[in-house]
Amino acid sequence: MKSNLVIFISSKNEFVIGDEVIMSNQKVLIILAGFIGFVGVALGAFGAHRLSDILSPEMLEVYKTGILYHLIHSVAVLAIAFSGKEKFFKGAYVMIVGIVLFSGSQYIYAQSAVKFFAMITPVGGICFLIGWLLIVVEGIRMKQ
Repeated sequence: MKSNLVIFISSKNEFVIGDEVIMSNQKVLIILAGFIGFVGVALGAFGAHRLSDILSPEMLEVYKTGILYHLIHSVAVLAIAFSGKEKFFKGAYVMIVGIVLFSGSQYIYAQSAVKFFAMITPVGGICFLIGWLLIVVEGIRMKQ
């Protein structure tokens, strides 16, 4: 009989596929942080070299705001990952969702001017705030 493939993070903070431990949660977070940082730099270069002549100054500012928040939160996620303090990992994952929603919607809106994407941006901003708040709460709970 065939079993269903299950992907999850175990109670030991390991990334598991089926019955096999693939990598630690810290390693997953470091890889994700590196990837989102790479994408942020690539999109920033794309904006500076390709979009600066195409977009209006207002829409270029929207795009630049997306890049700024993308890169700031990429570094925050990387710092959390390198800390190895698993209690902060949830905040980092919420920040990654914020990058996708906030910055992603800014990139698309700047290039398309479709208002729907501008309405997604605040949801990403709320994710950033929740991520930072989770870090504050876990910092308060620390026992030294």
